[in-house]
Amino acid sequence: MLVLRDVVVPVDFEPASYHALAYARELAAAFGARLHLLHVLDDAFALPGGTEGALSDFPQLKGYRETEARERLNDRLTADDREAGAHLAVRLSPSPATAIVAYAEQVQASAIVMGTHSRLDKPMGSAIGSVAELVVRTASCPVMVMRRHAQEALIRLEPGSRA
Repeated sequence: MLVLRDVVVPVDFEPASYHALAYARELAAAFGARLHLLHVLDDAFALPGGTEGALSDFPQLKGYRETEARERLNDRLTADDREAGAHLAVRLSPSPATAIVAYAEQVQASAIVMGTHSRLDKPMGSAIGSVAELVVRTASCPVMVMRRHAQEALIRLEPGSRA
């Protein structure tokens, strides 16, 4: 029997991730699973080539960016999401895919539902570098990748139905 307890949705504040969130919300509701909205901030100091500005400003900037991301995630929650115990998380990483997989492992996610900006109708490997592709390749739980226009294809799951 398929049991979903925790569903992770990476949200990058682009339309594709909002479509994935809509699907994940329906999936979580159908299975009584908890929804986890995750945003990964770029870790500018881990990238080669340095940064602009003073290093002493980093903690303040980091705090501001995390607060802003958390507020934007919170704006995406519905009353039903809050009532069901949805969780918000913000992570700092130079690799969004690595951060997504690590977070999913941390919360022992049953599934990851994410959007993609690229076209996945090509063979795997043709979109090297794609965050979605890297997550699919490295996650230990199932990953559902929603194409850009997936909202039109959302499947409405009802308790007791088979999808």
